Amino acid sequence: MDERPAGLKAAVIGAGMLGIDLVHRICASRWLSCALVVGGSNSGTGLRLAAEMGCATSTSGMDAVSAADVDVVFDASNAAAHPSHRADLASTGVLLVDLTPSSGGAMVVPTVNGHLAESSRHLSLISCGGQAVLPVLEVLARHCGPRTLEYVEVVTTAASASVGRASRLNLDEYIATTQYAVQELTHDSLARGNDVKVLANLSPALPAPVFRAEVAVVASGADADALRADLEAAAVAVRTFATGYQVVSCCVDGDLIKVSVRVTAKSGRRLPAFAGNVEIINAAAVLLAERHAIARRT
Repeated sequence: MDERPAGLKAAVIGAGMLGIDLVHRICASRWLSCALVVGGSNSGTGLRLAAEMGCATSTSGMDAVSAADVDVVFDASNAAAHPSHRADLASTGVLLVDLTPSSGGAMVVPTVNGHLAESSRHLSLISCGGQAVLPVLEVLARHCGPRTLEYVEVVTTAASASVGRASRLNLDEYIATTQYAVQELTHDSLARGNDVKVLANLSPALPAPVFRAEVAVVASGADADALRADLEAAAVAVRTFATGYQVVSCCVDGDLIKVSVRVTAKSGRRLPAFAGNVEIINAAAVLLAERHAIARRT
């Protein structure tokens, strides 16, 4: 007998690696169930896997989503398509969770401002890079104080095999949206609002490298020991939902602070270990939708 509480019925737009991993997570959730997976005409493998998990599938795009009886829609398509998806769903009252780097909606990172998921109807997960580095930058901003970050640089590296066609087409949007999120969520600590740079690398190396992110900031007065302790506490919080998240180094050299993050996918055979970029954004998306479901129930 299923004793799970009544939760939210979900639809997933996108049947690639990102979308199908989302379906697995939704099906395992106590608060969510997957009612529909929508893919393109070239998504046969993904849609077959979704059907094997008991989900209805369709290649009819937003017509199928709009006709479905769902409470939450996860958009794992692409940044160019997301605004039209939002417009199609605007009058329905569903929770729209955006996993594309389209910069629409409330930008949310679970351990930074996850409470926004309780009341917002349109959540932006920013990017996998944003999910990886914003917990670090929140700590750095708190340590360094208002208007003290002279420069912020973020460099992410993902294995080519973990990045699908839609994500490759969205690299410009990925960079722009991640940069915007860093500026917005750390603006009180930035000395000048435009001193943020984001770079993204796709590595074809074999064996495929685990997803990693490097953060460099120019700021004075950091206490290295206290900073390392708080960074580890932030990493522990992220690991409550993305278990492969690690702060692997923190170096303070005068006014230059460098922090390195690594994210390993630990979803068993579902994702390869190097696909931490997929793991962190999907784990965050499902967690935030669950938080919305719990808030709606209480």
